[in-house]
Amino acid sequence: MCIKKVGIIANIAKEKSPACTASLRDWLLARGLVVYLEEGIAAKIGAADGVERGKLGALVDLLVVFGGDGTILRTARLFRDLDTPIVGINLGAFGYLTEVNLGEMFRAMELILAGEFQIEKRMMLDVEINGGEETFRGGTVLNDVVVNRGNLSRIVELETAVDERYLTTFKADGLIIATPTGSTAYSLAAGGPIVFPELHSIIINPICPHTLTNRPILLPENAEIKVTLWTPEQGATLTLDGQVSFTVKSGDTISVRKSRHVTTLVSSPHRDYLEILRTKLGWGGSPTGAAGKRRDADGAEHP
Repeated sequence: MCIKKVGIIANIAKEKSPACTASLRDWLLARGLVVYLEEGIAAKIGAADGVERGKLGALVDLLVVFGGDGTILRTARLFRDLDTPIVGINLGAFGYLTEVNLGEMFRAMELILAGEFQIEKRMMLDVEINGGEETFRGGTVLNDVVVNRGNLSRIVELETAVDERYLTTFKADGLIIATPTGSTAYSLAAGGPIVFPELHSIIINPICPHTLTNRPILLPENAEIKVTLWTPEQGATLTLDGQVSFTVKSGDTISVRKSRHVTTLVSSPHRDYLEILRTKLGWGGSPTGAAGKRRDADGAEHP
């Protein structure tokens, strides 16, 4: 893949984003690349040629996103119709999707521009709300679809079917339906499994279920899930990727299925998924060779 045009999106709420954007832009321009800046960050650094965010993905061969996982999630949903690779550069303290750390940005970009990188096609989910005579297509998510009781004082009842077959009625604070990418987000905090992104499956995970035998379930990627809300009180909340929310009322049905869209992420040239898990989850420790020597990630041995 030949990269000639690069777009930059940044979370302007992050203090470092203007300086990092300007630095990377100048570095790319010095190497003869065409650089487009999203209009918000362009205004922050005094550039007059910013591009509307929704139009940026179609202009470039690569999108660089400064921020955290939330910025990646918004970008993924916005450009779900495109196949533009996204590389995330982490400006925060924690992130699974922003794989490149700020201190290794230029070295990583050198490798990416030289074609020494891999991409991952991350599965997405489509969600639709059906209520009364109206049908509203909620959208597409990279991480998860969450139904929760919101401000309700009692648990909600969530009648759940898979491929038109009744599964169970969860009596819980809510329900998470997640992709493998989303398995390390809210679902993990709610006791769900970590699922490798390559597995392409769907996780159903109840939040604080009233019945302790209600456990997370892993479904095949082609499963269609329908969840009907039953509650005597008014409404609950449906949240997409933790960022977009809708109110659903008793009797509404939420349909979730694998999307035809995918998110194309550039893998870090410096670490694999296992190392990211070790780092983010604080598992710690270095591997030990057969002779009992501790071995660092770069292969160096220590007594």
